[in-house]
Amino acid sequence: MAFKPAAIQGHDPRVPIPEKDLHPDHPILADGIEPNFETYLYFAKQQREKEAAESKSDDMERGFWANILWGKGDQKLIPTNFTDDKKGNTAGSASEAEYRAASSALRTASWASVFYLITTDILGPYTTPWAFSQVGYGPGVACFIAFAIMAAYSGLLLWYMFMKLDSDKHPLRSFGDLAYRIYGGWFRHVCNVLQSLQLILNVGLIILSNGQGLSQMAKFKLCFSVCNVVWMLGGMMLGQIRTLRKFGWVADFAVWLNIITLIITMGAVAHTPPNYEGSGLPPGPVQTLAINNQPFEEQLNGIMQMVFSYGGAMIFIEFMAEMRRPMDFWKAMAFAQLFITTVYMFFGLFVYSYQGQFVVNIANQGISLYSLQTATNATSLTAGLIAAALYGNIGVKVIYNTIFVELFRAPPLTVKSGKYLFAVSVIVYWALAYTIGSAIPQFTNISALVAAVCIFQFSYTFPPFMFLGFVMQNTALSGDKPYDVNNPHSSRVDTWKNWSRWRRALSKHVLFNLWNFILMLACVATAVLAAYSAIKSIVNAFHTSGAPTSFGCKSPVQ
Repeated sequence: MAFKPAAIQGHDPRVPIPEKDLHPDHPILADGIEPNFETYLYFAKQQREKEAAESKSDDMERGFWANILWGKGDQKLIPTNFTDDKKGNTAGSASEAEYRAASSALRTASWASVFYLITTDILGPYTTPWAFSQVGYGPGVACFIAFAIMAAYSGLLLWYMFMKLDSDKHPLRSFGDLAYRIYGGWFRHVCNVLQSLQLILNVGLIILSNGQGLSQMAKFKLCFSVCNVVWMLGGMMLGQIRTLRKFGWVADFAVWLNIITLIITMGAVAHTPPNYEGSGLPPGPVQTLAINNQPFEEQLNGIMQMVFSYGGAMIFIEFMAEMRRPMDFWKAMAFAQLFITTVYMFFGLFVYSYQGQFVVNIANQGISLYSLQTATNATSLTAGLIAAALYGNIGVKVIYNTIFVELFRAPPLTVKSGKYLFAVSVIVYWALAYTIGSAIPQFTNISALVAAVCIFQFSYTFPPFMFLGFVMQNTALSGDKPYDVNNPHSSRVDTWKNWSRWRRALSKHVLFNLWNFILMLACVATAVLAAYSAIKSIVNAFHTSGAPTSFGCKSPVQ
């Protein structure tokens, strides 16, 4: 794999870019020339110094321990690249000066609010019991902790790169923005495609899980595909809300619904027998294992369920972009990883200990008592629809802005025709998600595929790969002339077409670069194996007698 920094991707940075080739996320200087790596570093350093001075002043006014315990800022966090203002304008539609002012003003979130958002999850906790049932106590705990450590490491890498490359003048607003500044446009497109794929598959998964829950509530008297249609139609209507601000209070409500569901589920499994019918196994004694020795594919599919718990890295950049003190992001991430590891793992071990091999994926659908099963389904279905609407809202905007606007010159969402196209896009998006969920009614296998192909890359593969490129570009600057802000492209003494620059880039931090390179290769290998296992499991499931069929009426938990 060739590592080509952004400076040599596509065009000479010293040549003005034609206006028709510019993307709204590509920052340009006053003379129409794109900033280089040194420019981002220069303004990011100024930005961090400004924030440090403001932070010191705020600490003196508010008090040290108040800032440590609660952070600063109390406004809701809304990603800038997806947020509309009162007139429906996006940040990308403002002038450069207006956006810089708005970018600074929008940095109001505290690290405490970011912690809250990182731990907001709809699928992660409900899949952990099934993950433990596939591998056993020992490998399950080991993998869960290992994933937590590596997710924290990746988060720190993303945080460090953000601190070095973000500023009010050249703000980072998304994972794709960071990818572009390190490896160029090709890597930005890879990230945007995977992000779009992950979001639509997540919506399909929620439609599938909600369809399973509704079929249980209807005691399987309603066709399963019709159950999925109900949630598709609900999503199409709720998805017409264009601004994420209007989702604020319902998102908070969804979090508490999830907490209630987890508590009821633990209480139910401790006092009722497993749902034998939903598990697909004949009744018998509950068995738990220290190590579950079964085929490799099943074990790997189980492990991939754990990846859902650490899938927030895809939007870490959006979180940091909204923070008043992005240097505090590490606190939010550290506490979030600790919370997820302890709470999610406890929930998974608790349910597995009481239900053993009869665990159902989703966990609350493994409750056998109909009244409690219906109560948890009612709360989780509502939270699931809200989460799916949020995923769909972001997913439609990502696809619309990166494909229709950029490639097909569609009108922006700020104009009337763009709003109409958005409404149609929401309907098409949810129809596609319904097709995915109903065509492959296998929640476990689809979730394993999503984790392997998409989530694993953002949480584990891409951060060390990107940091490798960041370190190489930064190291190569050591042989250049001092940076001149008035003539930013005059400092380099060679280009990436010269071996001398590559030699400098590889001359320092050799062991650290080697570690990140090996880690990236290991993650790619793991993702490929996991994707193969998920696909093979999907094919095998369709050949199993009695299994639910595509667009059929039999529920997967029937």
